[in-house]
Amino acid sequence: IINNYLDGTQERAVDKASTSGMHFRDSKRKVDYVLAYHYRKRLPRHPPGVGSPEPARGSASLARVLNGGTGKGHAEPQQQDGGQRVLPERLGPLGVEVIQLSPLDALEEEKQLQREEYERNLVEAGLEIEKDPENKSQGLSFVRIHAPWQVLSREAELHKIKMPTKKMYEITEEGGILKTLNEIWCKLTEPLQPQVPQQENTNMKNLSYPFSREKIYLYNVKDKDTFFDNATRSRIVHEILKRTPTKARNSMGINTLIANNVYDAAYPLHDGEYEGQNDDMNERKLLYREWARYGVFYKFQPIDLIRKYFGEKIGLYFAWLGLYTEFLIPSSVVGIIVFLYGCITIESDIPSKEMCDQRNAFTMCPLCDKFCDYWNLSSACATARASHLFDNPATVFFSIFMALWATMFLEQWKRLQMRLSYFWDLTGLEEEEEHPRPEYETKVLQKKLKNKGTRAENSHEVRHNLDEKEKLTWSDRMPGYAANFGLILFMIMLTFSAVFGVIVYRITTAAALSFSTNGTTRSNVRVTVTATAVIINLVVILILDEIYGAVAKWLTEIEVPKTEKTFEERLILKAFLLKFVNSYAPIFYVAFFKGRFVGRPGRYVYVFDGYRMEECAPGGCLMELCIQLSIIMLGKQLIQNNLFEIAIPKLKKFFRKLKDERTEPKEIDISQSKDPQQWDLDYALEPFTGLTPEYMEMIIQFGFVTLFVASFPLAPLFALLNNIIEVRLDAKKFVTELRRPDTVREKDIGIWYNILSGIGKLSVIINAFVIAVTSDFIPRLMYQYAYSQNGTMHGFINHTLSYFNVSHLKAGTQPENSPFAQDILFCRFKDYREPPWSPNQYEFSKQYWAVLSARLAFVILFQNLVMFLSVLVDWMIPDIPKDISEQIKKEKSVLVDFFLKEEHEKLKLIESFIARDKGKHKSGTKGKRIRAASFCQFNRSQKGSFASSKSQHTEV
Repeated sequence: IINNYLDGTQERAVDKASTSGMHFRDSKRKVDYVLAYHYRKRLPRHPPGVGSPEPARGSASLARVLNGGTGKGHAEPQQQDGGQRVLPERLGPLGVEVIQLSPLDALEEEKQLQREEYERNLVEAGLEIEKDPENKSQGLSFVRIHAPWQVLSREAELHKIKMPTKKMYEITEEGGILKTLNEIWCKLTEPLQPQVPQQENTNMKNLSYPFSREKIYLYNVKDKDTFFDNATRSRIVHEILKRTPTKARNSMGINTLIANNVYDAAYPLHDGEYEGQNDDMNERKLLYREWARYGVFYKFQPIDLIRKYFGEKIGLYFAWLGLYTEFLIPSSVVGIIVFLYGCITIESDIPSKEMCDQRNAFTMCPLCDKFCDYWNLSSACATARASHLFDNPATVFFSIFMALWATMFLEQWKRLQMRLSYFWDLTGLEEEEEHPRPEYETKVLQKKLKNKGTRAENSHEVRHNLDEKEKLTWSDRMPGYAANFGLILFMIMLTFSAVFGVIVYRITTAAALSFSTNGTTRSNVRVTVTATAVIINLVVILILDEIYGAVAKWLTEIEVPKTEKTFEERLILKAFLLKFVNSYAPIFYVAFFKGRFVGRPGRYVYVFDGYRMEECAPGGCLMELCIQLSIIMLGKQLIQNNLFEIAIPKLKKFFRKLKDERTEPKEIDISQSKDPQQWDLDYALEPFTGLTPEYMEMIIQFGFVTLFVASFPLAPLFALLNNIIEVRLDAKKFVTELRRPDTVREKDIGIWYNILSGIGKLSVIINAFVIAVTSDFIPRLMYQYAYSQNGTMHGFINHTLSYFNVSHLKAGTQPENSPFAQDILFCRFKDYREPPWSPNQYEFSKQYWAVLSARLAFVILFQNLVMFLSVLVDWMIPDIPKDISEQIKKEKSVLVDFFLKEEHEKLKLIESFIARDKGKHKSGTKGKRIRAASFCQFNRSQKGSFASSKSQHTEV
């Protein structure tokens, strides 16, 4: 176990040997992990030529050093590096000079002590470390860590890491037509496959078994340095770093030390540079060439290589993203067909023809009080024709298709997840006990101190007395829960307020534009208001999204969850709830509330004095819903998902570089190598903060694709185009812009699957209501089969318009200076109400109640039909593929046989040694007899174990 502190001359001598930047200075031991920290030295208080005194060990508040003959006190405080003022020295008793440290120096001294203690504990745990000399007055330094074979094998056994054994077995493939189709598919997609090294025989698989030092003979250990790959080595070191304690401040592990700014960062190294002139190929460079470039967007992802380099958790994310993108292809094709159907049938659509026919002089009631005139329905011809593109019978079919599509996607993901679990040896993965978060430990310690009434000086003793029973109770968390509930409620109300603000903007702007003397402005009021309001909505959504992300994180922190997994799950739920409400609130308003509470002529509903509630366009609200959905979806994808993801990391990197340059003095470090090493390059990259943002943007997009797809059939197409870029954008970010993440073994995507499933079920209900309430599908069906004279759609527009006697308009609301006022007795408005000549004038008519009951009946029928079909699809597609379930059974059987065979060979070897021993030494029969008897007994028990196959399996 070596702890290297190299001086400048040694470092330069061996620097030439270590050119890869992946090894210690001896070019033999691999760097498995790196700790980075900023140091700051105190100005030395000694005469020139005398070596720098050792820093005081103990209290960091006072440092006592021997007076070296420079005992002249200075009247003025000295200015220290970094602008810190130091109190003047003074001579103490017995000629000892007492130096009063500044608070900053005291803190730095304390950090230095913690680092030294932590590194000593790492060495005691078996790790080997190497440090750079601290030659500057302040700067950045690295601690490089190497795990030798003894540590790797010990930890691999402790964590039950599955490793490949010598045994390989054949994977049985399904025969018949499926095999033939698979072979054809492989040949067709050969140009789309990434050029990465593959296993020579894909039909063979290594038998894996949790590593055991006692059964080392089972594993194919050719080279101890390469038996554990880089990702596994770094994961083992990270586990040691997390559990290694320090006494100072009761720190438990590297996460606490980073939280307390003792270290700046801790990360495993990338496998070298991803681009360069040298021909040395590494996994990072291979991933960059075959995966993380926009030029290879048409290729499949090398999922196995991604998993090997980044770990199972990130591998599963990209596998999920790849499957989701593939599934968007058929839904995009069907969506385009539905849209084209609307384009083709637009000329034969009778209602839009009737609306555009100027001979049908439908004189409509004014859209606003006083300043709006009566208008002809044919002026809304363009809106009616555009509405037909999305409001036609094909959209009903598309809604059912998309509900089944979501179910099939989730089922297929479960199957793929199971397949990956088998090939990645995750089938028997047990959940490891997680270490508590530093914040949780601090809170528990504070509670313990408070309960015992001890002083802070005894905190070390308390730390050792902490037992498992001590934990945060419901009452301890109550303030956090109360703050969560109150703030989440406030944030949701804030979203609704923003939506209401945009509604007020639309109403007031529409009224203001109606006063315009310009005829073009007045005729385009609806288009202008809709477009500007949607853009305002988009800007508000983008701003609130960023705020809600930060708020959700803060709210989760004040809850003080115990483990990182609990923290992540709670953060996801809060962030998803807030972002879901934020993204979809404006769309929900247009779909289900706009135009429902307008009132009628003569009795309108007013928001403010003189401002009427806005109503839908003559063609219905579906067209506006489509515009709203498309602009918000495309805007979020282009600005938030792509522009922010590219620009923000680059800005962060730039500012951090500026900060480092500003804080570090311009000193020449003679020992510093000219070429930056890999740990220097990786430190300059952005730290990995988790997969939550990546999943979140895709889940919100999944909502856009499924929830309101009845109003926008092209949503899957835009999602597909975005995801083709998104896969490569995320890949490039992971390979080139982020530090290498710690590998995490996960069997599934966790809580995200439940959210996806919930959105899939919610989409059925929402689409049922969109078709029934927002579109004209039900009124058209009702008219055609219940009210039409000849079973056609002729007369539908007239049927949906009610009459109003203009003399019943309230005083002061009639159109001013209207040229038609003298000629018009009745105006029309869209609603099912009794005419003015009816005894129950302007009450809801029988048609209204008939259509309403038909709408509700359709919702119930549609929902139950689609839910039934979804359950049917779920039942028909098994969660575990048949071939995988058979392979798992076969693997267990092969494992048992392999163990028995190895034990049998081991026994033969021992017997041969005994036989040779007998031949060489004919004396000492007593010892031999005892040994032979014991082995004969062992042999008999082995033979006996073959008698029953059942007992043989149980024994193993």
